[in-house]
Amino acid sequence: MENQLKIPKHIAFIMDGNGRWASQRGLSRSEGHKQGAEALKRVVEACAERGIEVVSIYALSCENWAKRPQAEIKFLFSLITQTAKKELRQYAELGYRVRFSGDLTQLPKSTQNAIRKVFDASKNNTGMLVNIALNYGSRQEITRAVNKILQAGMREIDEQMLEDCLYTAGLPSLDLLVRSSGEKRLSNFMLWQCAYSELMFIDKYWPDFDKNTLTEILEEYSKRDRRFGGVK
Repeated sequence: MENQLKIPKHIAFIMDGNGRWASQRGLSRSEGHKQGAEALKRVVEACAERGIEVVSIYALSCENWAKRPQAEIKFLFSLITQTAKKELRQYAELGYRVRFSGDLTQLPKSTQNAIRKVFDASKNNTGMLVNIALNYGSRQEITRAVNKILQAGMREIDEQMLEDCLYTAGLPSLDLLVRSSGEKRLSNFMLWQCAYSELMFIDKYWPDFDKNTLTEILEEYSKRDRRFGGVK
């Protein structure tokens, strides 16, 4: 099966289960998030080795602000900032392109500065694109796109016009969306982009994801018959 794998052009991950992973081990939620960041490094590297063109990562939703303890949110921003300064800079050095989706204006200034430097350092690279969703919500994204079109004076829109105003403008269609931890919902992530993508829900918590997990995911994806509404 290994040499018959179908490789998606664009794969997305909802990284779920860091807190539960930590709780089962008697660790703090912060430690769970740290291990989740390590898993992200492994998965991104594995995707690059497989020749995947785009990896989208749901790192922080806009709903997280109100629904999680502020101490945890503060830690998450610190972790994101440090990850941008270290791991994401390494992505740039490896030739990956790094871009960010979401309302970045609401992030702490230190985080904004760190991710801006990563974007600038990698924007001319030609390798795999790593699209990181921060302070992101899909309804927010679609509403933003419609408002951009209205502000341009348009009275009617079509699908292409809306797609051109999404954060994912210019990226290949989303082929596969994977959520860890056994939860079976999209949680306001890439709702427009998921129209014809394959959905996969993995029981394993995100910190346990590795290269073997990606292989298992690609093996399952390769069994799927993608007809896009047609009939064979």
